[in-house]
Amino acid sequence: MHPSPLFAPATGSDNPVQAWPDWSILIVDDEPGMRNFLVKTLVPRCHTVHAVGSAEEGAQVLQLQHVDLIVLDISLPGQSGVAWLKTLRGQGYRGYVILITAFADLETAIEALRAGASDFILKPFRVPQILNAIKHCFDCARLLRENYVLKHTLSRQSDTHTGLIGRSAFMQGLRAALPRVAQVESTVLLQGESGTGKELVARTLHQLSPRHAGPFVPVNCASLSDEQIEVTLFGQATASHLTERDGLFYYAQGGTLFLDEVADLPLPMQAALLRALEDLQIRPVGSNQLIQVNVRIMAATNRVLQDEVAAGRFRKDLYFRLQVVEMHLLPLRDRKQDIADLAAHFMAQLVPRLGLKPLTLSPEHMAYLMQYPWPGNARELRNLIERSLILGELNVSALYDMSAPCAPSSSPAPTDLHTLEKQHIQAVLDSVQGDKTRAAELLGISRRTLERRSAEWATP
Repeated sequence: MHPSPLFAPATGSDNPVQAWPDWSILIVDDEPGMRNFLVKTLVPRCHTVHAVGSAEEGAQVLQLQHVDLIVLDISLPGQSGVAWLKTLRGQGYRGYVILITAFADLETAIEALRAGASDFILKPFRVPQILNAIKHCFDCARLLRENYVLKHTLSRQSDTHTGLIGRSAFMQGLRAALPRVAQVESTVLLQGESGTGKELVARTLHQLSPRHAGPFVPVNCASLSDEQIEVTLFGQATASHLTERDGLFYYAQGGTLFLDEVADLPLPMQAALLRALEDLQIRPVGSNQLIQVNVRIMAATNRVLQDEVAAGRFRKDLYFRLQVVEMHLLPLRDRKQDIADLAAHFMAQLVPRLGLKPLTLSPEHMAYLMQYPWPGNARELRNLIERSLILGELNVSALYDMSAPCAPSSSPAPTDLHTLEKQHIQAVLDSVQGDKTRAAELLGISRRTLERRSAEWATP
């Protein structure tokens, strides 16, 4: 038997900075007075506080509950605090542990630190001492989380730096709507073709939201195998039910989790995601523990989710859960008023990075850009500007299947957008001898999108 957790919101305590509304803490001390003192101190500041009197009871709590930090007395009946800490570390527990004791010498302190203690406090102590020790652990956890998120984001190499550029009516309406959407906690579903800036819009919503100080954690669902996705999102535990690997839900605590290409999730994972969204709890793979999470979910897809639902490839209940706020981003061909602004923006951005002279885009150049259907949207336009800067002139041959540029009016081109897109994609594929990875890079779309369109057109 172990006592039920003590719940209380993190209210405005003595020092509002010293509050951890997403953290759960386990107190293990055989003295009722010390347990009561710590419970009274921590309950107003933390999400969950558990208090038990022995290491054996603490082990029972950890079998069923996730805790971020343990305040552990060294002198306990049965197994000592240091011995239990060694066992925990051996089992893979990676949470923080603050050891407390009334009797300590240098040898005990060294043994505690070698066992994996995060801090060591001598009884009796005052409230600021324990709060500062917990704050230190919290700051370390936050820095580790931010470092992981930064590495994860950089590894994606996403093109999220286009800015909400453009003067079209659509872009003006989008910029006006984002501050209002950002202030609510509702899930957001962004739909639109690859390269229309869905992740950029999600990042902007995050930066404008009350969660802006928390992490923004993006994950591309299409880039993960069915076996990887559950562990990546929810984490993984060892046979002893202690967390071995944290998932992206954990790293997004207090911030935003962005699920890109959510339509690529397998159906079983869609069910698990729905449960997580409904309960705001996750269960790491291989664990019986439910971990409370505090994240806002934003999702994106380049497919029409209503069609995916109708085809049985996407759960209807998850679709309705995601599309509380639904936003459709227009492709560049439907807002060509933005092409000139985007081209100028990319030019200003890339010139200092590449160390090259800017190009002057003549009215004839702009005519080429305005006629082209842009299947890769703004990302493809950026790639074109970069290649053109390197070559020293507008790289029209990358857009049109021709040996030399000619005025748009002198040679009639197909006006059907579907045909233009198909011709261009085929031309790019031919130019790289069918290398779809390279072609997708040049087009500014994902390989999976290219393969899907090639299959639709029966392109070998």
